[in-house]
Amino acid sequence: MALLQIVAVVITIGLNALDGFDVLSISFASPGISTEWHLSNSSLGWVLTMELIGMAVGSLTLGGVADRYGRRPLILGCLILMTLGMFGATQATSTIDLSVYRVATGYGIGGLLAAINAVAAEFSNAKSRDFSVAMMSIGYPIGAIVGGLIVKQLLVGHDWRSVFYFGTAFTALFIPLVLIWVPESVHWLVRKQPEGALEKVNKVLTRMGHATVNALPPIPPEVRKLSFADIFSPALRITTVLVAVTYFFHVTTFYFVLKWVPKLVHDMGFVPSSAAGVLVWANVGGALGGAVLGLLTLRFSVKGLTIGAMVLSTVGVILYGRSPPDLSYLSLVCAGAGFFTNGAIVGMYAIFARAFPTHVRASGTGVAIGIGRGGSVLGPVVAGYLFDAGMPVPTVAIIMALGSLCAAILLSMIKLRPEEVEQDHAPAASSSSLSGARTA
Repeated sequence: MALLQIVAVVITIGLNALDGFDVLSISFASPGISTEWHLSNSSLGWVLTMELIGMAVGSLTLGGVADRYGRRPLILGCLILMTLGMFGATQATSTIDLSVYRVATGYGIGGLLAAINAVAAEFSNAKSRDFSVAMMSIGYPIGAIVGGLIVKQLLVGHDWRSVFYFGTAFTALFIPLVLIWVPESVHWLVRKQPEGALEKVNKVLTRMGHATVNALPPIPPEVRKLSFADIFSPALRITTVLVAVTYFFHVTTFYFVLKWVPKLVHDMGFVPSSAAGVLVWANVGGALGGAVLGLLTLRFSVKGLTIGAMVLSTVGVILYGRSPPDLSYLSLVCAGAGFFTNGAIVGMYAIFARAFPTHVRASGTGVAIGIGRGGSVLGPVVAGYLFDAGMPVPTVAIIMALGSLCAAILLSMIKLRPEEVEQDHAPAASSSSLSGARTA
């Protein structure tokens, strides 16, 4: 892999970190928002949910934009929208204003996630594809950890708006980085062949240090007509449904851990700062889990690794529910649960990149992530109703851990044939269709 390819993948890690920062930033800002505007818990709950709704809609609707118009334009457009949304939050004077800006920010993040998964896969060589996508995926816990530490310091001397001022600057920083270091994907250019495609392909190949090509492979008319709807074609329908539902079930367990850890630790008698510290350890474990799984994909099947992580995630969440009120033990167990839950998330992103061909890679990823975000909303809500029904923590943990176990069973049903892993063409295309892209 050339320097440009490596830098492009590293930038996707930072772009994914924006998601992790955003989810945690609103949690840190929420006490100040609630105090200043005298909000009830239900009103604050809606504000906290807005970016998740935006992310779900953005992932579902914008993935197709990346497949039709290119990965780079969508990433830049989403970054601009996120920057405006973050800045708008600093100017909000009511929950309605703030909710609109949070939906806009989440909408941009949703589209960004669909696009960067394709970029990480398509800028990598075949050997390192799963590893590159895995590295991109660990940006989420990294953003949560680093962003959380910075935000905690900002809130010492400033109000809640400082969180979003920092988010504005952090997001805007990536616009010039993408402009300089992330050209359009060679895979996409060869597949779509827009005006001037050959010149653009050779320009990117030259920057990578690879040999240029004299002509692009011919794309049959029937292949040119393939579109977003192909994720629901007979050839991909079952795969689309299975990866989306698998991700949904596992994310239900994943967000149960992220959203309920501080509250449950606080209920054990620990101060809020200690509860937040346990959540940090869960994210540290998540970052390590993603990195380890990514390294293991260089030698082992990503599907088998992900199934194993989901099964161990089930065990970890059950153990978390049975933990005694010991802060050190809680931190260790949450780090272990985060290790396997986020490790499985990382594996799913790599599977998204493998499961869908180039012309619907962002679309398929977007649909899976969008449906999965439904799990991010449902998981904490279901747990809340179970607690309100009088169920003890160990019982609720067992029920919520079943999401990962169901995901493991569903994932075992997804078949990734070798030709689907190595080739990025549509079923009707010839094996030469991406010869130029494979050079990269």
